[in-house]
Amino acid sequence: MTAQDIDAAVELSREQGWPHREEDWAQFLEWGEGLVALLDGRIAGTIMGWRFGEDMATLGMVIVTNAAQGQGIGRKLMQAMLESLAGRTVVLNATDEGLPLYKKLGFEVTGTVLQHQGSVPAVPLAELLPGERVRPMGASGDGLGDLYSKASGMDRHALFDALAECGSTVVLSREHQPVGFAQLRRFGRGWSIAPVVAPDLGGAKALVSHWLGLNTNTFCRLDVTLESGLSEWLQKLGLPCVGRVHTMALGPAPKGGSEARIYGLAAQALG
Repeated sequence: MTAQDIDAAVELSREQGWPHREEDWAQFLEWGEGLVALLDGRIAGTIMGWRFGEDMATLGMVIVTNAAQGQGIGRKLMQAMLESLAGRTVVLNATDEGLPLYKKLGFEVTGTVLQHQGSVPAVPLAELLPGERVRPMGASGDGLGDLYSKASGMDRHALFDALAECGSTVVLSREHQPVGFAQLRRFGRGWSIAPVVAPDLGGAKALVSHWLGLNTNTFCRLDVTLESGLSEWLQKLGLPCVGRVHTMALGPAPKGGSEARIYGLAAQALG
């Protein structure tokens, strides 16, 4: 995949009802690598991969145009990308339609991600603990790349810097020590609040409340893990769950740390 393929890739994602803009595709390609499948000289399928450290990778944007379904194009794209990422654990988020193929290739389900999106007219003030505050990220980055990497079980330093450059970051601090963060960036139809990293559910709610409160009546999207406990709270705020995907891993699944957890994904593709 090259930059010249972006327009065709956008058309493929629109055909599937996905919200990705040209800018979103371009960022994904800048941060990783992609392959395209050609059928009669036209792009009929795509796949993208992102490497994290020496032993981890994520995979996404697996699309085959409706007219070419059932011809084995998806399998060929998957096999080609897995060859490129050989030697790494590969993580992806699968739709129900993609689940059978990924299982045949050896992927195992490790979790569930819930997609919430919409606009919220009002957000109650976050309930902060004594000594806790949400503030803008400092110029030094506050060691948040380290925190993100430990929480995800992958080296996320480069991704954190890339996301911070194209969006805004707020930090959750307790007794002046950074313990979590949440980023906001343009994506699809509006804004993506992602990733969200926090030490506990209360901290995650405080971070998400900050961005939702600054963007009331504006389209926002969050992809949250089922085990995070955020989904029910988002529903009560008026941000409905519109879909779910299955997190899968080929190889030993990454293990997050105990200091902080991933409550919201950077993107379903990026994990």
